[in-house]
Amino acid sequence: MKKGHCLCGQVGWQYSGVETWACYCHCKDCTRNCAAPVTAFIGVELKSFEWINGEPRFYSSTAGVNRYFCEHCGTPMAFQAERYSGEIHLYAATLENPEEFKPEFHVHTAKQLPWLELADDLPKFGGSKT
Repeated sequence: MKKGHCLCGQVGWQYSGVETWACYCHCKDCTRNCAAPVTAFIGVELKSFEWINGEPRFYSSTAGVNRYFCEHCGTPMAFQAERYSGEIHLYAATLENPEEFKPEFHVHTAKQLPWLELADDLPKFGGSKT
């Protein structure tokens, strides 16, 4: 069982099983949502996932896309899109032990900020991987 939570601890999540993938995202929506030059996600199956300690709020950033956040402290918690049916994408920094995150690839590198230098050998995709 892996767990995570927001900054204030009022909203948490947990899942069992393995991640379906782990990546860095450079798209403008994700980076603006987190006010960060890049975001890190883990994908998990909805059937093995649950919110704990309360439910987050969500913002529908585009049709079919919800971005979940804690209404108390504002921490971005997750991304869910109709395009990825049966999955939820959790921000890796909300893991109880974020140092355990092991990214596998980068997506939307065509939108990468020019001042961000990447020093890894992970596969890089200009758009989404799928």
